[in-house]
Amino acid sequence: MTLYENIPRIYTAIAEWLSCMIVCLSLKRKVSNQRFAVYATIFFMIQSVLLVFTDTLSNFVWLIIMGVAFFNMGLFLYLTCDLNRRVIVYYAMFCIMAAEFVASFEWQLASFLPILRGNLISQSILFFVVYGLFFFIFYRMEQSSKKSLPYFDINRNELIAVICIAAVMFLFSNISFVVKYTPFSGSSESDNFYIRTLVDLAGMIMLFAYKGRICEMNAQREINSINSVLKEQYDKYRSYQSGFEMINMKYHDLKHQIAGLRADMTDEKREEWISKMEEELESYRPEMQTGNSVLDTIIAGKMMECRRNHIKLTCVADGMLLDFIHVADLCNIFGNALDNAIEAVSMVREEEKRLIHMSISAQKRLVLIQISNYCEEIPKIVDDLPQTTKEDKANHGFGIKSINHTVSKYGGYAEYNMKEQWFELKILIPMNKN
Repeated sequence: MTLYENIPRIYTAIAEWLSCMIVCLSLKRKVSNQRFAVYATIFFMIQSVLLVFTDTLSNFVWLIIMGVAFFNMGLFLYLTCDLNRRVIVYYAMFCIMAAEFVASFEWQLASFLPILRGNLISQSILFFVVYGLFFFIFYRMEQSSKKSLPYFDINRNELIAVICIAAVMFLFSNISFVVKYTPFSGSSESDNFYIRTLVDLAGMIMLFAYKGRICEMNAQREINSINSVLKEQYDKYRSYQSGFEMINMKYHDLKHQIAGLRADMTDEKREEWISKMEEELESYRPEMQTGNSVLDTIIAGKMMECRRNHIKLTCVADGMLLDFIHVADLCNIFGNALDNAIEAVSMVREEEKRLIHMSISAQKRLVLIQISNYCEEIPKIVDDLPQTTKEDKANHGFGIKSINHTVSKYGGYAEYNMKEQWFELKILIPMNKN
């Protein structure tokens, strides 16, 4: 066996361990730092023993060993990182391609430069320089794409594509060392080594680029869904507005007509009919005057839904504090928030517990918006966001994201809390100085 083939197995084990560590340092972990250190130590020991003590086995068996090493990498990521299984498979694929490339590139330099052959100190320096440089680059790459991580979710077809890319690249990079004569082999062992290094680099770049493309598509899909939610809430507001303008006109006209009829008639039945008519009319009376006509219209529209579902909605609000917020943004914030509250409260079995309370007040130079509702089913909070309870999660849950998106436009933030059986949305927005 020549020097070009004989990459020290410990080098490969270290590369695989470091690639997984870079991923773990860049992603959210689900274990404590102490437990993570224990898992990392055990993983490094297992990986080192697995690769070092199988050095004398045939190349065919080595492929099986690499499969076991890949499984160990995926298991380590699964135990430590807060990711779904498909994303874990992607990162395990990327890590093994990155590890193969770094180990191959470093040993290729060590083999090519005569001054390094047999010189343990020089080889050690080269090892630390190459590994340190490339894994620092990998770390920076992961950090640069960290903002897009919330959009990184792989469906079944995308996962199949990732597996095919990694499998083909791994096959092309190593087939020459298992089968000597193939259409894809070089004329010498050194050429085979160059092919392996370049193919591993290409595979790693392809996987990273594919991840970026998936994030872009998912981000665009979410933006389109948020825009759809914005338009839906604004359309609801316009519908409420036109309807309640007509109702208010009829309300005032009929109030005067009833007053005139009562003054001229003494018949008891007519009096009973007029009283009943007046009671029905009262249900359309504007119940809340917050000082903001847009908010009043939204609340009036939601009150009709509350009556149908026997929900009590109370409100203590200074609507004038919201005058600096655009009409469409008010519709989005309060329309989505109240829709979510009404939907949650409607599932409460006892009607007396179907309660929603909303308040708007000033806190120094901030507008504080609080909307709370009684809740029997406690929602799951992931990344500070309540998760939708609907089965089709891919096409729901955009109302909450839309609220956050709108609030952030004004430099504010939204937080979600559970206090006993009450779910609370709290929004803080800096007041417009103008």
